[in-house]
Amino acid sequence: MFKKELLALVPETKKYIFLNVLFQWLALVVNIVMMYHIALLLSGMFNGAFTHDLLFRVLIVSVGCILLRAIFNYMANRMTYFSAKQVKGKLRIRIYEKLLGLQGRYEKILSTAQIVQVTNEGVEQLESYFGSYLPQFFYAILAPITLFIIFAKFDITIGLVLLIGVWLIPVSIIVVQKWAKKLLSKYWDQYTTMGDTFLENLQGLTTLKIYQADEYRHKLMNVEAEKFRKITMRVLIMQLNSISIMDLVAYGGAALGMLLAIKHYHDGQIVLLQAILVILLAADFFLPMRTLGSYFHIAMNGMAASDKIIKIVRASDVKNGNNSFALGDFSLENLNYGYDSDKVILQNINISLKNNKLTSIVGKSGSGKSTLALLLSKQLVDYQGSIKLNGIDLVDIDDKSFHEHVNYLASNSYIFSGSVKDNLAMGKNISEEKMWEVLDAVSLAPFLKEADGLDTLIQENGSNLSGGQKQRLALARSLLANRDIYIFDEVTSNIDVESENLIIENIYKLAKEKMVIMISHRLANVVGSDHIIVMDEGRVVQQGKHEDLCHVEGCYQRMWNVQKALEDGEDYEG
Repeated sequence: MFKKELLALVPETKKYIFLNVLFQWLALVVNIVMMYHIALLLSGMFNGAFTHDLLFRVLIVSVGCILLRAIFNYMANRMTYFSAKQVKGKLRIRIYEKLLGLQGRYEKILSTAQIVQVTNEGVEQLESYFGSYLPQFFYAILAPITLFIIFAKFDITIGLVLLIGVWLIPVSIIVVQKWAKKLLSKYWDQYTTMGDTFLENLQGLTTLKIYQADEYRHKLMNVEAEKFRKITMRVLIMQLNSISIMDLVAYGGAALGMLLAIKHYHDGQIVLLQAILVILLAADFFLPMRTLGSYFHIAMNGMAASDKIIKIVRASDVKNGNNSFALGDFSLENLNYGYDSDKVILQNINISLKNNKLTSIVGKSGSGKSTLALLLSKQLVDYQGSIKLNGIDLVDIDDKSFHEHVNYLASNSYIFSGSVKDNLAMGKNISEEKMWEVLDAVSLAPFLKEADGLDTLIQENGSNLSGGQKQRLALARSLLANRDIYIFDEVTSNIDVESENLIIENIYKLAKEKMVIMISHRLANVVGSDHIIVMDEGRVVQQGKHEDLCHVEGCYQRMWNVQKALEDGEDYEG
């Protein structure tokens, strides 16, 4: 069982696999030399040819061989270490680089939870595949052939019987493999499914508790865990059964070779020295293949995980254009987009977003606003139609150049653990004076001056800040980026009114100098926009200024009246 595509993933391991096999083979040769001398001593004792010189020579050779075997085995283990090191390092880097190349499209291949599991435990399984299984695979072929050549010189019948017996082990492996491959594929599918369910429950734990749905999700989690337990037990049963079969073949074959050697010695076909040598080395015919069999299940686990890894690294990168960024208008023509073929999100979008203008995109939840924002920020690709910036389609603009000039800020922007200064600088050389200027603009300066200033420590994802403070810090970071285009996606969701008003005020100030696109569910925030685009069920249904849209019967007017009535504490009747 050997997969060339797997070896192609980490070609750096080839030399370590070769050296591993070489050192194991040298250890075998040394063992053969030692067993020959032991057989020589035993036959000499039986035939009356024993001398002290012979005993001394055998002792010296045996000690030398034991030392050499220890050295060769140590070197083989070192090669296993180096091979595993290459796999863990290079393969994870390749996966990470591929995910960067896929950009936001990686979730179409595997979910985030599956990628985390495959990158961690899946790569660990492949470490054993490259470090242990592959070297043993080649050594298990080389060892019996080496012994056959030696045995064939004095009794080809014994050599053939042992050689044929050895190959019954891989035959049994192949038989088991057909069953094991399907079983382990189901095992990994169930393992990643359970991981997805666990991650989803963990992330939504607060919501589940609020709506008292935690007991229901607990029961679902128990169902997935029970499925995983059952498939795990089936895998263990399969492994135990296959090991029993391989033991029967290995030890039965070795015993058969020994009995055959005794019979041939009795019949005078071989001398005592040769018979003893066969008895001493018969097990070495089978042990390499038997060891390979014990690695078989590790290899199958690795190969089951490798199918998902190969699926990631073989995926086509998102096309990266050669054109540099050039500021201008966004032009969307016949734009259609769906996360999969059965779920179309955007349909036939034809709009223009002007430079040096504040364009707001509004609509009910699920109307496609955020999807459009992700497309404009080049986080989603594979759309149909065209999205052009200054007359050039986004797919033809270099990613690095594009993202150096476009800033995307959402309601869930991540705040890193560390100091406020670290979060604002993000590895760039920004003066403290400029930082304080921006912090003052978002009204965080008074709070931080009462703490430790720019050295104030922030916990993971800003857990020691309020929702409004987190979002204002994220806005400050965006302002310091000083980009040409800013895309704000529901940045005022789930924060206090004071923070919301302050953030909107900063967005309007920014729009006087930059091109700003704002996604908002609250229409009061978009009243002063230069242009408002109204979306409903993935389509653009209205466009214009606030005053004009309010006087036209349609989606915008209805949403405005509903929201105004709610904010005024009145019942809306429309």
